[in-house]
Amino acid sequence: MSMGAWQAMSSMTRDASVKDARLRPGTGRRVLSYAAPYRRTIAAFLALTVLEALLVVATPLLLKKIVDDGIIGNDSSLVVGLALLVGLVAVVGAVLSVIERLMSSRIGEGLIFDLRRQVFSHVLRQPIAFFTRAQTGALVTRLNSDVIGAQQAFTSTLSNVVSNVVTLVVIVVAMGALSWQLTLMSLVLVPLFLIPTRVMGRRLAGLARSQMQENADLGARMSERFNVAGALLVKLYGRPDQEDLEYAERAGRVRDIGVVIALNRSVFMVGLTLMASVATALVYGFGGVMAVNGSLTVGTLLALAALLARLYTLLTALSNVRVDVMTALVSFERVFEILDLRPLVGEPEHPQPLPDGPLSVELDRVGFTYPSADEVSLRSLEAVSGSDRGAGAPVLHEVSLRAEPGQLVALVGPSGAGKTTITSLVARLYDPTEGSVSIGEVDVRDVRSDDLRSRLGVVSQEAHLFHDTIRANLEYARPGATDAELEQALRAAHVWDLIQALPEGVETVVGDRGHRPSGGEKQRLAIARLLLKNPSVVVLDEATAHLDSESEAAVQRALDGALAGRTSIVIAHRLSTVRDADQILVVDKGTVVERGDHASLLAAGGLYADLYRTQFRDPRQEPAPVP
Repeated sequence: MSMGAWQAMSSMTRDASVKDARLRPGTGRRVLSYAAPYRRTIAAFLALTVLEALLVVATPLLLKKIVDDGIIGNDSSLVVGLALLVGLVAVVGAVLSVIERLMSSRIGEGLIFDLRRQVFSHVLRQPIAFFTRAQTGALVTRLNSDVIGAQQAFTSTLSNVVSNVVTLVVIVVAMGALSWQLTLMSLVLVPLFLIPTRVMGRRLAGLARSQMQENADLGARMSERFNVAGALLVKLYGRPDQEDLEYAERAGRVRDIGVVIALNRSVFMVGLTLMASVATALVYGFGGVMAVNGSLTVGTLLALAALLARLYTLLTALSNVRVDVMTALVSFERVFEILDLRPLVGEPEHPQPLPDGPLSVELDRVGFTYPSADEVSLRSLEAVSGSDRGAGAPVLHEVSLRAEPGQLVALVGPSGAGKTTITSLVARLYDPTEGSVSIGEVDVRDVRSDDLRSRLGVVSQEAHLFHDTIRANLEYARPGATDAELEQALRAAHVWDLIQALPEGVETVVGDRGHRPSGGEKQRLAIARLLLKNPSVVVLDEATAHLDSESEAAVQRALDGALAGRTSIVIAHRLSTVRDADQILVVDKGTVVERGDHASLLAAGGLYADLYRTQFRDPRQEPAPVP
């Protein structure tokens, strides 16, 4: 099968429905803006494409000269000379193809780099709510498949359209100059190619769409079963035989569709070749009669037959050019859809620096409502787009607190009270709906993100480790840390002995999502990462929740030393860990209902006392202070 035939088949298997898609105004101009850095390379690329298209007719015309003037004219030197010229044209065409491919790669790969980097950077700046709603696979598709689809607008689609149009015009002109009668007859047969192409194109597009959907479902199932959490769930609750059966059923549908697509392609290409052969036979028949009558030379007849074969291939490819162009533009628009999603937490126009030394933290009459789904996410990125698109009810009401430099403030209360939301506002994962959050007397909305992150350290309830070495996970908080600094942080987190016992020490790979260490070990590594960062303000969200009693006591001693001189806000479920806090705030239903120290809150007999009695029903079980 020729390259042109393969291009035609590739075009027809795309989703033809995109040709009816309505692009947003300005999409075309925006697409062209990405071409600006490569405009010189694109101009040279198009010039070479046109030149290569012109060479297509050179070989048939030289063939005509070889037959008419060389062979029939008994001029062997002319035959040899023209044959060498045919070879030279082939060499020039090959060289042009290589250069064209090089330029195409530079344009395409450069565009992929620009788009991927822009999308990746933009996605990382979205709020956490974006990631809680978006399907990871859909995001990866935007970063891979759609970016590559957009790249094709400037490489294969652009070159194919320009090359095919120019070549088609040149071929028709050349055929008309050789014999207008046979050219007219050839054009009359064009519907015999275009009508089946469109019909089969729609059928193949539908099959290809079904195949892509089935493959996507198959890939999603494998992704869910092959990650550590999914594999563990299958081990504990799954039925291996049923899993095999369901996977085989999905894979079988992919197989069956693939067979149908292959059969349709084969039937179509056989039919297309058959019709081309019939058309060529008609040209040979009528042209042969004209040659016998002396109104057409044999060389002209052979040249027309060669040009005709190329003509029908080009017409087949161009019949779906709108699908190709719109497919590329739709890919661009899907990328733009993400780039146009403005992050809720933006950088200040006039940033203010944080003061040196210990920093205070203050929340002044803060109210907060989580943003609506349409503000933070895209329906097209959600596997199942639910009806909860509007903003929810307020989760914080008139929350005020102040942690002086070096103080430890504890947040306690029932689940869902709003404790984690408060710490999220301190870390500026969100901005408050009402009131203000200040660090070092500076509103966090006026501080650059990099400056805030450099002075703030957080250990969440579910510590995450990347699939990398222990060293790499620790250095994520402080790139370039020395071995001595790593050891000091690990010792302070009471995990150094564990690391020393590993065969590869800090070069040990922790596995997917850090599942190789135990829960307590992973949490202590996260605390070591915090200690290595050495922040001025520390936020701990149930940092000791996954530790056993012995580890909790050891880490608590380490934290007591590490938090000295730093402003700390700690969420605690185990009230025994915050009895010595400078201030304890009891949060319930999004507001602070009690505040004070451990003794005064117990004496008040309110919610704190109730929570404390619930945890330690027997006074004899009340824990002793950590030494």
